Amino acid sequence: MTQTSAPQPITTDHLVLAPVSTADLDDLHALHADPRVWTHFPSGRHTSREQTARQVADLAADWVRDGIGYWTARRRSDGAFVGIGGVRLRAVGVLNLYYRVAVEHQGQGCAGEMAHGATAAAARARPDVPVTAFLLEHNAASRATAERAGLRLVWRGPDAGNPDVAAVRLVLANRQLDAATLARLVAA
Repeated sequence: MTQTSAPQPITTDHLVLAPVSTADLDDLHALHADPRVWTHFPSGRHTSREQTARQVADLAADWVRDGIGYWTARRRSDGAFVGIGGVRLRAVGVLNLYYRVAVEHQGQGCAGEMAHGATAAAARARPDVPVTAFLLEHNAASRATAERAGLRLVWRGPDAGNPDVAAVRLVLANRQLDAATLARLVAA
């Protein structure tokens, strides 16, 4: 699917969600480099601005290629940077639900607003594609957010490739996944 017009921001009760762009690089790098937002997966923390710049370029390209992607979230009231979230089409044929919130905005419902906005956008843009959340079992807050957005547990098992060999991965989805899709997803 090729996006024919520029993607537009959407608003939730408290947030403006705008497609990720290169203008967001400084805010996104500060977020992704902050070890406090990576307590559940420390090896995911960004260690260079270049790493974040590559990710931002990839995320911006998603909107052009797929017509959907991740948003940068800012507070409606004052434009303060809150975090990143949305859905991204994965090579295995599912949309990945994602949300990462700056520490100073955690516990205020921001991840939930992003998740609900993302699942609604997915239903409009790609209703034929399952929405999934791929998270670590010990991240109870992330699981609760995904469940409030309508996703349910479809798989629990070892986390392939995680440096923590004891890590347990959960896959939640908004519908049942066929066995082949689930196998590709958990092997990725």
